[in-house]
Amino acid sequence: MVSRNFHRISEDKNDDTYSNFLYRTAHTKSAQPRFSVEGETQRSIEEVGRPKRRHGTGACERHHAGGAVETRWKERLDAAIDAYTEAITLCPDVVVYWTNRALCYYKMKNWTRVEEDCRTAIKLDSSSVKAHYMLGITILERGDYTGGIKELEKAFELGRAAKPPGCLAEDIWQELAKWKYKEWELLSSKRTWQLQTLKDTCEKALLEHHFLDGHQSEDEIKEVSKDVVDQLEMLKEVFNKAAEDDVLKEVPDYLCCKITLEIFWDPVITPSGITYERRALLDHLQKMGKFDPITREPLSSHQLIPNLAIKEAVRGYLEKHGWAYRMS
Repeated sequence: MVSRNFHRISEDKNDDTYSNFLYRTAHTKSAQPRFSVEGETQRSIEEVGRPKRRHGTGACERHHAGGAVETRWKERLDAAIDAYTEAITLCPDVVVYWTNRALCYYKMKNWTRVEEDCRTAIKLDSSSVKAHYMLGITILERGDYTGGIKELEKAFELGRAAKPPGCLAEDIWQELAKWKYKEWELLSSKRTWQLQTLKDTCEKALLEHHFLDGHQSEDEIKEVSKDVVDQLEMLKEVFNKAAEDDVLKEVPDYLCCKITLEIFWDPVITPSGITYERRALLDHLQKMGKFDPITREPLSSHQLIPNLAIKEAVRGYLEKHGWAYRMS
């Protein structure tokens, strides 16, 4: 699955060396269309994208036009891959070349090549957010939830730990939450089936223990022994309790931001003692004014402190209630 916001994971800034390289290759026939600078590379990869709607043309014409755009889009990706491959040949220790080429393969859904380039990038720089992110998505595409989610979690922690927090952290969190919820769905279905099977087995064993074949009516069971009914009710309560964590319910208010009403992923506390989601509060300070949304007291961004207690509480809650990732 390709994140809708992944276009922000593009070529690294201040890459002057490679910008010059791209500028030189831009004037060769093999490098057309031009990938002169980083921004142009990003435009070429992202904006050419998909066929534009053409009004007043027939379906056949639109089909051919769309195919032509798709072809040009692929050609530009191929040109970018060739440029980054040449850069890697010249400077194999520069991480950004590997991650940028991996991004091109990512857009082509060539997962094998994405994994190869990302693993090489991580060997060169274990703190590469882009490499861990794309590697995580690639592993998830293969159906390995455990390995893929581990890489996404690593990318998220690296992005969130950046000073200031990386702009990719929110996008990675959304992707991570989506896959964690999918993982919970699979595990929850398996647990539900296992519990139901075990419950049926226990009930059958209990009835056989009291010399009943399980076909009696409730009244007949009561006549034989009230203890049997009590034990069956207790058994039912035990299994309902075991399935409680997989039952969807409201997330506790103290784990949710008072602005977004969503579960926290980067909680910060203000001098007034109120906790907010960082991105939501910063957006408020920028657009509405420098004051606390609830207390209306003066507030600036440098006064915000990470609420580690709430952050840990959220982590524990999500670990136990995987369905809550859908509330993110």
